[in-house]
Amino acid sequence: MRQYTGFGNAADTNRRFKYLIANGQTGLNVAFDLPTQIGLDSDDPLAEGEVGRVGMAVDTLHDFEVAFEGIDLDAITVSLTINGAAAILIAMYFAMAEKRGYDLERLRGTAQNDILKEFIGRGTWVFPVEPSLRLVGDTIEYCAKAAPKYTPVSVCGYHIRESGATPVQEIAYAFCIAMAYADDAIRRGLAVDEFAGRLSYNFNIFGNLFEQVAKFRAARGLWAGIMKERYGAKDPASMLMRMIAGGGGGGLTFEQPENNIVRGAYYALISALSGAQTMALCCYDEAYTIPTEYAQRISLRTMQLLIEEMGLCDTVDPLGGSYYVETLTNQMRAQMEAIIADVGARGGIVRLIA
Repeated sequence: MRQYTGFGNAADTNRRFKYLIANGQTGLNVAFDLPTQIGLDSDDPLAEGEVGRVGMAVDTLHDFEVAFEGIDLDAITVSLTINGAAAILIAMYFAMAEKRGYDLERLRGTAQNDILKEFIGRGTWVFPVEPSLRLVGDTIEYCAKAAPKYTPVSVCGYHIRESGATPVQEIAYAFCIAMAYADDAIRRGLAVDEFAGRLSYNFNIFGNLFEQVAKFRAARGLWAGIMKERYGAKDPASMLMRMIAGGGGGGLTFEQPENNIVRGAYYALISALSGAQTMALCCYDEAYTIPTEYAQRISLRTMQLLIEEMGLCDTVDPLGGSYYVETLTNQMRAQMEAIIADVGARGGIVRLIA
């Protein structure tokens, strides 16, 4: 269970981290402010008015040391939601961990580091497409050799969906992006089983319950087929679609925000029924502010109730075998395959973005 959080400076964020951990959170999903996302220091004139607003401001290694002071990095996984400046932030995180005595070969965690979706969905890219892709490849290559348990890329269909894509397009374009990263890693001489098991996904949930569940069921089978048939993966771990999912901000409303608590519970239900390895819920107040401690506690309790009291983690794929769900799954997979084939026929996702 992870709540996306971070605001103000490193000390502010550290206090919120500790609050969430004390209330049962099992992973940290770190938000960075806009200047940090696009590689600006807090004292840059272009950063005025944006420092610490939508995430934690990071300027130096010391900020990382303050943010994670008193947090056991072996006991809790950390996801860095950063893209354009990801290589620098990953380096800071690793340096902080090594200074505290952690072994990089055993360190677990994730960096979003999905720059291609920034060109499609958000716009916080720093460099042009080709140099940006090269930086992502550098991090994949480095982690494969020096930090093999660290996930250097979490391909983010979430923002593609938030930008107006359908559920089918969300998965299809995310897979096209993931294949672009895989192709680059293989061109560098890496074997698919050296890195594929450490790729992950961040997906969106809002809308029709059955459509969302079928989307993920279709995606798991499709990704396994891509890894086995296109890339020749042998390790079963390379064929797993590892994902974080649990909420879509696009489904929340500013009006009557208490209704977002109900929406969040259904998003969590979908996430559990879909087999997400990690769940993260948007908070009910996220439509209009940085989530408060109270709002984050409600989201945490929502996930805990589903796990501890509803039994949703007791059965794998509980909707499997339903005629409706199986039919919808097959239909959505066929549509995903058609989009991926079309992108490939037009030269691939990198060419289309560039």
